[in-house]
Amino acid sequence: MNTSAMAHTRRMQAGREVGSLTGAAARAGLAARGVIYVLVGVLALRIAFGDGGQQADRSGALAEIADEPFGAVLLWVLGVGLAGMAVWRLSEAVFGSVGPDGRTVAKRLTALVRCAFYAFVACSVLSFATGSGTGGTSSDEQSRDVTARALRMPAGQWIVGAVAVGIVVAGVWIGVRAVRRKYHDDLKLGEMSPGLRRLVDVAGVGGGAARGLVFAAAGAFALRAAVDYRPDRAKGLDDTLRSFADTPFGPWLLVLVAAGVVLFGLFSFALARWRRV
Repeated sequence: MNTSAMAHTRRMQAGREVGSLTGAAARAGLAARGVIYVLVGVLALRIAFGDGGQQADRSGALAEIADEPFGAVLLWVLGVGLAGMAVWRLSEAVFGSVGPDGRTVAKRLTALVRCAFYAFVACSVLSFATGSGTGGTSSDEQSRDVTARALRMPAGQWIVGAVAVGIVVAGVWIGVRAVRRKYHDDLKLGEMSPGLRRLVDVAGVGGGAARGLVFAAAGAFALRAAVDYRPDRAKGLDDTLRSFADTPFGPWLLVLVAAGVVLFGLFSFALARWRRV
């Protein structure tokens, strides 16, 4: 074997090793995301049935984990898993993702934004595990604080309004893709039985639709805060979920949305097992 062929073989082996590590990081991150969504959904269900003592957001989910035996260890595992998600998204930004359009600029930029988001979430979880930082700050407080600072900037109302519209559009996009089952493009469907595929579709469609609805509602509240120049009108995940109980449908709409959030958590577990990465 000549030198060129040996170098090519080493590059191929290195690529497979990096791909294997990235795949493991992605699956750990998807599983960690699933844990948080399931817990948030369960907390929202408690609120719907009259037990509103805990925040139905990431801080509430982390508090629930911390109260369990070996809670500190579980928090560290969760934080490391979410860091793995950030690493996976960074690799997609640098090397491209699976699929025919995985190397486009739009896909790379989206992956970079997701990387930054999950890096922030991982840091907040790890800071909560160590008892420092703002990992336990409620999403409602964070939303109001960020909105207030943004509104004080030059053209702050326009900035907040533009971001809010973007969140609404993202929510609609998430929901439509879920209903159209676009996630099939990323799944190893051949490894699933017909019955299992139907269960995954229930979780994917129901969970994705609920997630999109929550995003769109949060964006609508942010847009209202921008129009009224009232940062207190912005809502985080907890207040957004609670707002569904204040509709004419009463707490039953919150029950449906909360169940959908749980389904999205379960769908994340399915992605951890069968997603192509």
